[in-house]
Amino acid sequence: MPSGALATLTWLSALGSGVVAGVFFAFSSFVMRALARLPPAQGILAMQSINVVAVTPAFMAVFFGTAVAALAVAVSALLSWEKPGALYLLLGGVLYGVGVFAVTAVFNVPRNNALAAVDPTQADAASMWTLYVSGWTAWNHVRTVAGVGATVCFILALRVRSSG
Repeated sequence: MPSGALATLTWLSALGSGVVAGVFFAFSSFVMRALARLPPAQGILAMQSINVVAVTPAFMAVFFGTAVAALAVAVSALLSWEKPGALYLLLGGVLYGVGVFAVTAVFNVPRNNALAAVDPTQADAASMWTLYVSGWTAWNHVRTVAGVGATVCFILALRVRSSG
């Protein structure tokens, strides 16, 4: 991959990872705690609404676009391992691809889909909500840390490459 294209994809990966990590950080640091303070039926309805509204073209473009860019820079790192910053590019790509993208697909989205089927007035809705909040939030913490780590790795790769 030409170095100009790699630098552009690395910048896009850093920016996208940072934006996505910021969204996840907001959920981990205050959104989920606020929703958990609501009566369970209200919390369920609010999160069901968030899960529908979150699937916007803007967010999906950043979320999926960053995955593609991160994968491209990780592959580039493997193909040019001897170049400065290759380890950071690979680590950033793995952190985003596994820690953000795969965790979302394997742990958070299935929980969201299960919550979508919950009737907030059913007898066991409160216990389901409690389990949802704890499990979803725990995996969201993983996505947040991975997204921040990916951002740091991509920035370090840019720094190493620009000084080397």
